[in-house]
Amino acid sequence: MADSSSDRAGVVREGSPWYRFVKWLVRNTFWRLAGGVETRGEENIPTTGPTLIAPIHISHLDPPLIGSFIPRHICFMAKKELFKPPIMDRLLLSLGAFPVERDAGDTKAVRTALDILNQGRALLIFPEGTRGDGRHLGEIQAGISLLARRTGAIIVPIGISGTEKIFPRGSKRFRRHRVTLVYGRPFSYQECGDDRERFVQVLRERLLETTSDAGLELLPSPPKTTSLD
Repeated sequence: MADSSSDRAGVVREGSPWYRFVKWLVRNTFWRLAGGVETRGEENIPTTGPTLIAPIHISHLDPPLIGSFIPRHICFMAKKELFKPPIMDRLLLSLGAFPVERDAGDTKAVRTALDILNQGRALLIFPEGTRGDGRHLGEIQAGISLLARRTGAIIVPIGISGTEKIFPRGSKRFRRHRVTLVYGRPFSYQECGDDRERFVQVLRERLLETTSDAGLELLPSPPKTTSLD
């Protein structure tokens, strides 16, 4: 059988015993040892249908945090380099990950993401595209707008605080700290009048709102500097 990103991303189905076991293990061992997690707003997560899980990104710990506490099975993109060791390849695929080349226009990864959403599943995507500095909300990237517009998915903005304390950017050591996870008010691209600028504005506002509710005050993206050379 031919191997494709879509085929590989679909290996793990809703309710996989292995997925549930790993989720339970991470949630009840690592996060308890790390200081515990408080969650709020679970009622804002649709139980069925295409859903874009859209958190802020302040630490490498954000993906396993979201994966172990979201009550649905979620798929997610991971950089292609992580799949090179065969054991990591199998592990990541078994947990719903699929590879993406971040520095290139990876149309295969986009098609996989569209397939996942069109199947009525949930997909984790960081709207900023990369980790922030814990002080500013980064620019909203175009990918989430495209996926939201083409699939009609519900977007759930998520605020996080505490992961930047446990494993700060640039640090090689873990520290114990309690984490707060807030699921914000959901919305769709269509509710924004099919207007990309309005969609980005609403998403930015709700990410800042939910992150503030979680206890971390972020500033909007700093203005870009223009060279005078």
